[in-house]
Amino acid sequence: MNPEQLRFAKTHEWVHVEPDSQGQQVATLGVSSFAVEALTDLVFMQLPEVGRQVKPGQSVGEIESVKAVSDLYSPVGGKVVAVNTDLPNHLETLSSDPYGAGWMVKIQLDDPKQLDSLMDYATYQAQCAEEGH
Repeated sequence: MNPEQLRFAKTHEWVHVEPDSQGQQVATLGVSSFAVEALTDLVFMQLPEVGRQVKPGQSVGEIESVKAVSDLYSPVGGKVVAVNTDLPNHLETLSSDPYGAGWMVKIQLDDPKQLDSLMDYATYQAQCAEEGH
C-alpha cells in the first residue's frame, strides 16, 4: 500500500479502509515505518483474537523490542475479522514491508465516521518530524 493513501493515529498505527465482499467497511491496521524504526530490534508481538470487539483507542495487542514493550492501539472501533497470524513469527516483515505484508489486524468498522479523526499522510509526517527532534 502507498502510505500517502493511508490514515494515521497519533500513536503511529496506520489504517486503510475498503469494502469487503458484502459491502461492509473493513479497516486494515498496521504500524508505521517511523514506529518500527523507533522500536528497533523487535522480539515479540501479541495480536487479538478474531471475533473480539474493540473500541477506538483500545489496546489490541503488544509489541516488544529490546528497548521497551508498547501497546498496539486500534484507531477505530468494531469487530476483529482477521489477524495476520504469520506476523508474530516473522517480525522482520514489519521492517521490510510495514504497509503491506506487515498488516496486523482487520476490523469491520462500527462507524466509518471514526476515520475523520485520523491524520492524513502529510499531517502525520509533520508529527514524526516533531518527535524526531
